[in-house]
Amino acid sequence: MSESTATPRTVLLRGGEVHSPADPFATAMVVERGQVAWVGSEGAADAFADGVDEVVDLEGALVTPAFTDAHVHTTATGLALTGLDLSEAPSLAVALGLVRDFAAARPGDRVLLGHGWDAARWPERRPPRRDELDEATGGRPLYLSRIDVHSAVVTTAMLDLVPGARQLAGFEDGADSADSAPLTRDAHHAVRAAALGAVTPAQRAEAQRAALAHAVSLGIGSVHECAGPEISSEDDFTGLLRLAAEEAGPRVVGYWAEQAEEGIAKARSLGAIGAAGDLFVDGALGSHTACLHRPYADADHTGTSYLDAAAVAAHVVACTEAGLQAGFHAIGDAAVTAVVEGVRAAAEKVGLARVRGARHRVEHAEMLTPETIAGFAELGLTASVQPAFDALWGGEDGMYAQRLGAERARTLNPFAALLRTGVPLAFGSDSPVTPLDPWGTVRAAAFHRTPEHRISVRAAFTAHTRGGWRAIGRDEAGVLVPGAPADYAVWRTDELVVQAPDDRVARWSTDPRSGTPGLPDLTPGARLPVCLRTVVGGRTVFVRPEG
Repeated sequence: MSESTATPRTVLLRGGEVHSPADPFATAMVVERGQVAWVGSEGAADAFADGVDEVVDLEGALVTPAFTDAHVHTTATGLALTGLDLSEAPSLAVALGLVRDFAAARPGDRVLLGHGWDAARWPERRPPRRDELDEATGGRPLYLSRIDVHSAVVTTAMLDLVPGARQLAGFEDGADSADSAPLTRDAHHAVRAAALGAVTPAQRAEAQRAALAHAVSLGIGSVHECAGPEISSEDDFTGLLRLAAEEAGPRVVGYWAEQAEEGIAKARSLGAIGAAGDLFVDGALGSHTACLHRPYADADHTGTSYLDAAAVAAHVVACTEAGLQAGFHAIGDAAVTAVVEGVRAAAEKVGLARVRGARHRVEHAEMLTPETIAGFAELGLTASVQPAFDALWGGEDGMYAQRLGAERARTLNPFAALLRTGVPLAFGSDSPVTPLDPWGTVRAAAFHRTPEHRISVRAAFTAHTRGGWRAIGRDEAGVLVPGAPADYAVWRTDELVVQAPDDRVARWSTDPRSGTPGLPDLTPGARLPVCLRTVVGGRTVFVRPEG
């Protein structure tokens, strides 16, 4: 396949498999002026061959809509890609060795940054102590976020850079650094701001380019950047939007998580489409900061509440009246309940139709009950969820079971119940919490560790393509039909199949009576598709090198 130019051209793709509801057996597609102009059969494609700028021979490859990752932290993703990533470290000892090597390799960094440790997966079952990190870094400032990014371990020198950090963390001056626990809540926010503030504009742009380039290499055509004053910075956010507008890559849709009137004004001034994303109602299960109705199984408290139902209601009313999306980070069952109660109170004030029409969002929404699921459907809330969380932390022996006990853990991430009730789903990664991995995400939803929560591959694929577009109010996009944006990916894959939402997979090509396009075999152990080309708005933004 030859690479097209950077400007939209009229292109005929032929000789492959085109995943389109307009024609389940399409083998060709025409793209014109950045939109899909036609899909159909190989024989009919001959009529277009002389009137296009380029003909692409697919050589049997599969063409699908490009994926949308509906929850990304772009700069943090890039820093993990280009820096210290501990997500694959099998033990505390290995992690400390990686810290030591990283510090030695980066003598000029004012602050060392790392991400991804997860003590729940290590045989030692504990995070690094401050004295261990002091030794590994030679006493330099280090910020090392847990995999969920809701807590962090740091060196003594890092604490020294942040006035009041010890008091916020509950550490006494001169306390034994071997006894220091990970930072959470206000202490974590203060230290994270200082650590990220040490990143230079050049380092930040390098990280953003690395993340966006990695995204398009995986067939991701759009990302939803979930930013905010407690997550990144205004300069980080506006720099990312500017970079995405000026350079070839995925579309970047920006959310700015700040409350009520001030947050609405700030979101608009920064170019965000909503005062939404990670507006924290609670924290995360792994850090014991998700807000629960009943205490954790392995801790004697119920987590952390940042916003109550009244604050949620005020924010939703303000956003609805301003014509902007509201959205909240809510993981624990008490946090999700607060969101539903708050949005319902807002609907009573401004009208249910207006609230539903705004398509407000809830990020993560892991601990749902039948009542809160029904509330999502009633209020038109989009569930922006991350199936890879279950793949990483679900199961009888996973982190969820450690934190909640097996019974409560089995209720998490109930995708099938959400779909049955009519709740819109938008899939994402929360990268760098879990990696950008769209086909792996679809697989995780279709083969959920709790069988009753599984959904079909087709439904999961839709949630990771069209679902992200619907979440921003674009119902016509994320699907390859005439008039839709020409955001698509070309894949090398094995035979296409029709797959059920459990381990029984139909090993046949699409039944012509069903009118259902096939998708790659995603059963555990099967090879995932390889992205050959990614096109956004008719412009080629990635071509895999040959060989």
